[in-house]
Amino acid sequence: MKRLTEEEKTGLYKAISNRRDIRTFRRDPVPPEKVAMILAAAHHAPSVGFMQPWNFILVEDEQIKQELADCADKERRALAIHYEGTGRESAFLDLKIQGIKEAPITICVTCDPTRGGDHVLGRNSIPETDIMSVSCAIQNMWLAAYAEDLAMGWVSFYKKADVRRILHIPPHIDPVALLSIGYTDHYPDRPLLELHKWAQRQDLQQLIYRNSWGESARHAQKGLPEN
Repeated sequence: MKRLTEEEKTGLYKAISNRRDIRTFRRDPVPPEKVAMILAAAHHAPSVGFMQPWNFILVEDEQIKQELADCADKERRALAIHYEGTGRESAFLDLKIQGIKEAPITICVTCDPTRGGDHVLGRNSIPETDIMSVSCAIQNMWLAAYAEDLAMGWVSFYKKADVRRILHIPPHIDPVALLSIGYTDHYPDRPLLELHKWAQRQDLQQLIYRNSWGESARHAQKGLPEN
């Protein structure tokens, strides 16, 4: 095991704490070598049974980005009806999704449930492990983007059928995420949904149990930070 230096450990935890979901981007192009580093980080993510179920579609064409933005906006407006009468409708509609159009590159990360064949170690017991593996790859991309002084935004408002149609994705492939990547002039010190007063970070101590559900572990977690 290659141990990290104290400086490297500080950098790792800084990236984890400061990573943000960004919605506003500059038009400046992202150097290909930085995109390559982000994709390499994703490809080094852990995957159950080493299935590596991910693929990456790099979208730079302006017309295709516009189509993706349109389908995201359509879904955002459809979802707004769920917040009517709650006082949250205007706050929800204020959430920016045009990052797809602004960012120089959007990466569609997909999951192939057939990767590895009929038997993949671990997935036979828990089928969702393919999506879990892709999520690990996405987290690596976020941390790598931060390390490369880039911002990344995960667009989650869309119908998968629309994305499959626009990007010509086969029916059995799951388009898990649209990730817009670029430079930004607005990198908040707190999560955007927290700044918008949509939600607050929960108290970690209240989320930890010891040995069984409901058994408080507070007395055993004195070394953990509060946030």
